[in-house]
Order: sequence, then C-alpha cells, then structure tokens
Amino acid sequence: MSKKKTGLVVMAYGTPYQKEDIIPYYTAIRHGHRPSEQQIEDLTRRYEAIGGLSPLAQWTQAQADALEKRLNDLQSDREFKAFLGLKYIHPFIEDAVQTMSEEGIEEAVSIALAPHYSQFSVQSYIDRVQAAAQKVGGMTITSISSWYKEQGFIDYWSHALKKAFAEIPEREWEETVVLFTAHSLPEKILTNGDPYPEQVRETADAIAAKAEIAHYAQAWQSAGKTKDPWLGPDVLDQIRSLHQQKRYRHFVFCPIGFVAEHLEVLYDNDQQCRKLVESLGATYHRPTMPDTAPDFIDALAASVVRASKIERAEGR
Repeated sequence: MSKKKTGLVVMAYGTPYQKEDIIPYYTAIRHGHRPSEQQIEDLTRRYEAIGGLSPLAQWTQAQADALEKRLNDLQSDREFKAFLGLKYIHPFIEDAVQTMSEEGIEEAVSIALAPHYSQFSVQSYIDRVQAAAQKVGGMTITSISSWYKEQGFIDYWSHALKKAFAEIPEREWEETVVLFTAHSLPEKILTNGDPYPEQVRETADAIAAKAEIAHYAQAWQSAGKTKDPWLGPDVLDQIRSLHQQKRYRHFVFCPIGFVAEHLEVLYDNDQQCRKLVESLGATYHRPTMPDTAPDFIDALAASVVRASKIERAEGR
C-alpha cells in the first residue's frame, strides 16, 4: 500500500542570511517601514558581536530536516515532506503552501517553532498558512497552536539543567538560581486573556519540578522598542532584583521561549545578561539550546503525530 504524502509546514520567524538582508528583513518586521540609520547601525553591531550573522537559518533548516526524518521513522502510513515557511524572509509561509500545492499535496500539518501560543505571535503564523491554503484551494492544513506540554520538551530542559548544575559545586547549589526566560510581548495581550504568560509559567514550573530545582524565577527578554508597555519583569531588572534580595552566586539561564541558538540568546543572554551577572560578582551559566537534540525533535514529532491523528506503526 502506498503511503499518503503529507506536507509539513515548519514555520519560524526567519533571520537575515547575509549582511545585505538586514535592512529588508527589519523593514518587513516593521510592516514596510525602513529602520532608521541609528537602528541599522545598532542591529549590524549586534550581529557583528555574535560573529557576523545569526546561526538561526541553519538551525531552522536542520530542525525541519530532523523532524521530517523522525516522523517518517515513527510511522508507516504517511510520507511526510517538510517545507520551511518563514514570517519575514524567504521562503515565506505562502511560498511553502504554494510549493506543496504544485507538488499535489492535499493534506498537511503546520507547526511553529515556538512552544507557547499567543494571539500576537503563533496565531499570526496560523492565519497566514490557513489563508494561503484557502487561496491555492484543495488543501487541508491542520495547524498546531502550541506544544509546550510535550514531554520531550520538558525532558530536554530538565536534562540540560542537571548538566549545568553538575558543573557547579554542590555546596553552592543553595546560592544558585535558574532564570527561565521567554520573548516579551506587548502588555495589551493581557486584555484579551491571552494564554501566553500562563503557558510560559507552566513550562518553568514543569521543568523545575522535573529537574528538582529549588530556586528559580521567570523574566521576559528582548522586548520591542515601542511606545506601548511590554510584559515584565525585564530580565536585566530581574537579575538585579534577585541579586539584591538573595545574593545568588550563580545564575543559570534557560531561554525556554526559544528553540535554537540565535541573536536573542547569543547577544541578549550571552552578552548583555552575562555582563550584568559578572558585574555583580556572580557567575553566568547557560545550557545549550534544543537545536536538533533528540528529546526536542521527539517533542515536535509527538505533537505532529497527535495533530494528524496517526497511530504509530507496530514495532516502531
């Protein structure tokens, strides 16, 4: 019996592929408004500070490839084929749907590489992929809204935390705090009961419980520079507060709202947060990001399998 070909739209924010992409990329993020020269200089400086460009493009492609392979290893009813669909740079979400249509794919699953749902973020991916499917016609796409509860995701971070603590003298664990962070969003999401903050909190609690972490806190990072207020506390303010209140000697950072090494982690965490932590006389720690770790890819695969109502093949 032939396998049913099923599309998999792996959706992500995207990142500049080369220096020349920085201006059009951020112009797209700003809804067609070109950044000021000062903003362009600041953005360019940040990329140069992490080596020139973000590794996110390579990691996103690698994650899509690994997820496709894992899904095809897990079951025998369908042949999954992954297509990248990016929000602010090519290949765009609409490009992925168009390519699937040209290949005759009638059924697909879409998943955003962001664990937590928000009307402001993940829903915008879903709206675009569904609109594109309607435009080409003859295609049904099942969209996953969140996957933060998947056991593989919790397992990845709990294992990563245990590894980080193994590098800290046990006598100093009582003076160690884990700081769980996610990308801040505008505070206005709270007026509509957006589940994003609660989902992030649930994730932090689940990971801390699994890893048996005694001291942990949550903060928001990478807020946009707009006139409207964004979710807080900001990570830098939280570091100062925790140090002042508890005099922690070790800060372990877990950016649970992100899934790969990229600008927000390599610059905002590894440079800005590290600088502040060390200026306070404490030590900065950060586990590696999920990237293509087996636990993490298993989490994504489990979510896709559930969404597409596929029973795992016997013996797999």
